[in-house]
Amino acid sequence: MSSTTNPVAKTRSKLLGPLMIDIPGQELTAEDRELLCHPLVGGFILFTRNYRDPDQLKKLCDEVLSLPRQRLLMAVDHEGGRVQRFRVGFSRIPAMRSFGHLHGEDPARALADARAQGETIGRELSAYGIDLCFAPVLDIDHGLSRIIGDRAFSDRGEVIVELARAFRAGLNAQGMAATGKHFPGHGAVTADSHLELPVDRRKEADIRATELAPFKTLIDDGIESLMMAHVRYTTVDTQPASLSKRWIGEILRDELGFRGAIFCDDLSMGGAAVVGDMEARARLALDAGCDMLPVCNDRDATIKLIDALARDLTPDRAASLRLKKLYGRHAGAQA
Repeated sequence: MSSTTNPVAKTRSKLLGPLMIDIPGQELTAEDRELLCHPLVGGFILFTRNYRDPDQLKKLCDEVLSLPRQRLLMAVDHEGGRVQRFRVGFSRIPAMRSFGHLHGEDPARALADARAQGETIGRELSAYGIDLCFAPVLDIDHGLSRIIGDRAFSDRGEVIVELARAFRAGLNAQGMAATGKHFPGHGAVTADSHLELPVDRRKEADIRATELAPFKTLIDDGIESLMMAHVRYTTVDTQPASLSKRWIGEILRDELGFRGAIFCDDLSMGGAAVVGDMEARARLALDAGCDMLPVCNDRDATIKLIDALARDLTPDRAASLRLKKLYGRHAGAQA
């Protein structure tokens, strides 16, 4: 691969690049180290395949954090229920919908439990230097999306707000930033964006009246980051929200006033593939205003993307500053 000889790859940058990449195994290979040290890479995401036991995970994370470069932002999808990458040796986190059900019976206990689970996630992950768990889910469960389903706190926006606030408070208490997802809302479509592009044909006014409320409230609260949805809302824009200047620049940044970091959803997902190859997806996402682009489960595409972007792209200073604010409390002086 050309990145092995690209002199840019040898340059240490104080900025965080826009790509978040993964590795295939439980230990770093020479190729893993080289890619993770490329200046266009600013983040590292972990999956179940990268985990054997706590000792192995600690060794892996320590090695990533000791690479001769600006500290990478480390993340894992660890929201509870179906989406928990590490299980053996970690507390089992219930699906967030369980707190929604409890809220109908005992709101105070539901809020206390949601906060406690946020604290547990924050405490356990931050012990390894992991900065983000990519939660909470702010989507409203309309009973249509199986990929969301019980990952959502509730089918009621006001309940989602209460529980998400409590969950975020738990994360923050352990020094971990929150990432609300999937803006502007993935719960009213049936298709799975991992496999194809879901299409939401509702009127823009209806979307605004329902889906945006939890995001707007958490934005006003100061939530640290958001992740975009690979969903096309036909009455708003022809592009998926994750690649849309209208959704990101005009609505999220200008109208809603969000000043935190914006993550695209994984560019390897089917919901992003409709716009072209990986380079086309990445350039659209960056042009739309995403700060960091996860590119997962496709090493060949990752290498080709880095080589393509290295010809004319450098890390953006403003985006890097937003991303660095997501470092956890164990990040140390480099944060």
